[in-house]
Amino acid sequence: MTHHDPLALDSETMRRLGHDTVDLLVDRLLTPARPVPAGVGRARMIRNLDGPPPEDGQPFDALLESIASDVLQHYGRCDHPRYLAFIPGSTTWPGALADFIASATNIQVTSWHESPGPTALETTVIDWMKGWMGYPEAARGILVSGGSAANMTALACAREMRAGPMSEDLVAYVSDQAHSSLARAARILGFRPTQLRVLPTDARLRMRPEALEQAIAADVAVGRRPLFVAASAGSTNTGAIDPLADIATVCAERSVWLHVDGAYGAFAALTQAGRSALRGIEQADSITLDPHKWLFQPFECGAILVRDGRALRDAFEIIPDYLVDTAAAATELNYSDMGMQLTRSTRALKMWLSVRYFGLSAFREAIQHAMDLARRAEVRITESDAFELMAPASLGVVCFRRRLPEGADERQVERANRALVESLEAAGDAFISSTRLHGRYALRLCILNPSTSAADVDSVLDWFEREPLQPDAEAGVIGYDRQPDVSGGWPAALGTSGEQLMRYPLFRSLDRHALWSTCW
Repeated sequence: MTHHDPLALDSETMRRLGHDTVDLLVDRLLTPARPVPAGVGRARMIRNLDGPPPEDGQPFDALLESIASDVLQHYGRCDHPRYLAFIPGSTTWPGALADFIASATNIQVTSWHESPGPTALETTVIDWMKGWMGYPEAARGILVSGGSAANMTALACAREMRAGPMSEDLVAYVSDQAHSSLARAARILGFRPTQLRVLPTDARLRMRPEALEQAIAADVAVGRRPLFVAASAGSTNTGAIDPLADIATVCAERSVWLHVDGAYGAFAALTQAGRSALRGIEQADSITLDPHKWLFQPFECGAILVRDGRALRDAFEIIPDYLVDTAAAATELNYSDMGMQLTRSTRALKMWLSVRYFGLSAFREAIQHAMDLARRAEVRITESDAFELMAPASLGVVCFRRRLPEGADERQVERANRALVESLEAAGDAFISSTRLHGRYALRLCILNPSTSAADVDSVLDWFEREPLQPDAEAGVIGYDRQPDVSGGWPAALGTSGEQLMRYPLFRSLDRHALWSTCW
């Protein structure tokens, strides 16, 4: 009796659907997008896409048409050359084809027993990244969904290897420019707010090693256990690189785990200038990297590297009865023993295929191009009387804002600049985002896409330079302030001054600036 598979297609149909899909994608990718941001309301989207699942199948060409008109017309084109907001995403066609191969073949990289080829491929790309970061041969790593998962994996690994079970006396340290995923990771892993120290940054928005040293000393003095320091190799806000070598010295002296969040900036190490800027990253106990950022891979593709190669497996390996066979057959390694996921697709295939196809020199050129454009934008901003430079170019990020006439207060400056951001987004020709730097509103230009040209950057800056100001514009949604005014916080509410706090052993060794910056 012949078995009927209700989900099978014949070979000719499979080829036709594949060709139709590729044609749609190529046309979409090669057609200039407008608007760049996606500003369609929920009601319209629900009206176009809502409805119950059909009982019977529908023609594929009609479904592709719906995808083209109702989905692909309404998403933020983060690969657009004038998408300069947040951290843009730009990919390669070979990388996308590799994801298609991985999905079509339904590869999972749980164990060597099940997938020796994909497992070996992941080992290869991890070895590439180890070499780029200056890590020893004994180091290990694993590909994950992105920087958030990598940061949580690093914190979990550090806690398991250095402390064991969660304890109320453990302390982690981040700067006031740290990515929010680190706070989320600490929360998920059981750290209370009092166990996460937020340290002050210097004038260039980098972690201050002396503040870190003082905070660790204060915690040790009252019996707490400093566990984990997260430094930035390219902060999201400004692209700032913390003084990694100096921080590594502090961590080594105190036997504290040093993690470097290089999700955005670590791949700058592929360039000569980037290697110099990232000096000290090779001393970290762990490093987060995101190939789906500055290595131009399709989402999702993150990575975590750990200097002590045994640590990941020792921290995560659990072998239940139903996986004993895979453990016994593991002649090399099982990546499911080195992180949070059991079932996991191959993320290595796209990285391997695109790097092998283009060659590493093409990626170096693309990264250097972005850094050159950021420095060029900084020069343009500093030479214009219309602009105020808020943070110098670092990696691919530069922060600035429009000046207002003399006498305008900070609130008017913020309203006017926020109105400019909203107007640019409404126009749809380009997209940038905003942030706050030491409490002051700033426009943030992030250049990552290799297709972004000097003309694209000039066009955006020209627009901001000539667009009429609206100092009394109504405020939109106020962005999150990474460095809020803490004068109204709990010490003030309790009638406790900074001088009174410094009487306590926990705070006694901190100077006044470090005191106020590390308490909140």
